[in-house]
Amino acid sequence: MANKLTLSVLAALLLLGACKSNTEQGNASAKSSATMEEAKGQPEEAEITAAPRVPAPIGNRAPKKLIVKLLTTEIQGEIADKKKYTFWTFNNIVPGSFIRVREGDEVELHLRNDANSVLPHNIDLHAVNGPGGGAEASSAVAGQEAVFTFKAMNPGLYVYHCAAPPVPMHIGNGMYGLILVEPAGGLKPVDKEYYIMQGEFYTKARTDSVLEFDNDKAVAEHPDYVLFNGKKGSLLGANMIEAKVGETVRLFVGNGGPNLISSFHVIGEIFDNVYQEGGSAVTHNVQTTIVPAGGSAIVEFKVDVPGEYVLVDHALSRAFNKGAIGKLKVTGEKDPKIFKKGGFDK
Repeated sequence: MANKLTLSVLAALLLLGACKSNTEQGNASAKSSATMEEAKGQPEEAEITAAPRVPAPIGNRAPKKLIVKLLTTEIQGEIADKKKYTFWTFNNIVPGSFIRVREGDEVELHLRNDANSVLPHNIDLHAVNGPGGGAEASSAVAGQEAVFTFKAMNPGLYVYHCAAPPVPMHIGNGMYGLILVEPAGGLKPVDKEYYIMQGEFYTKARTDSVLEFDNDKAVAEHPDYVLFNGKKGSLLGANMIEAKVGETVRLFVGNGGPNLISSFHVIGEIFDNVYQEGGSAVTHNVQTTIVPAGGSAIVEFKVDVPGEYVLVDHALSRAFNKGAIGKLKVTGEKDPKIFKKGGFDK
């Protein structure tokens, strides 16, 4: 046990480091950066959208034994336009906490279902080699905790989600997140990293201001909302992600589904590197990348010109009519040799 590092301690260390270099993000950033720390109970109503920050890179360290604690909750929060919705979550946020481990790490996962939950919940991690991705081993009724252990054998970016029946309903209510298994030696350093996850919401009105899940729409695959990080406008305005001219940005992009394929695109940028489907194959100079339901991608690009760059699902009715839209704000000096308004200088 002496060599077992509890991730709540790791989260605190990572969070201190993140606060030193990213103080402008404040408490909202800490909420999703402290990915290894168990959420503290079920709030009556919450800001459920996960901040796009991620924990610090693993770097070049040896494999370790780690403990990850997750809490499943059923909480009400705003989904769009002052409409409330009862989300089902991991650690009170959608998507759930970003988990960052290393190839070869042994992970002891604790999943506790909040005492106020109505239904059983569990977790299927696509990074797990084992029955159900851990779903059966982690099944827990309200107030119960389940534990299982797995070895992170395959590097890549993987989706996790609840797999309790009915599975599409649990995912459709927001029960998904990402786990990154870094390769030995770590990923190549970049200047900024962000966490973005798309999901669909199928709703009907319970009252004028409260929505609930609509199973008929889910079966028909007709969502009312297609959102990044669980809320309309979650990456707009004061919540835009940021970078400076000359910096390299890495986006960890996931698609919880439960049904639709995402065509992820950043308007005005070209992806220098795309780790296809979150795996080891890398392609270059990509305009739009496919992220399947229950899948992921890692995209990297250098920003050369200041301005606001729009992030979309390029199935554009989802972006402009259903909410799958965000922005990257880039600050710094202009470079007219790369981009400018007007024609050639005479």
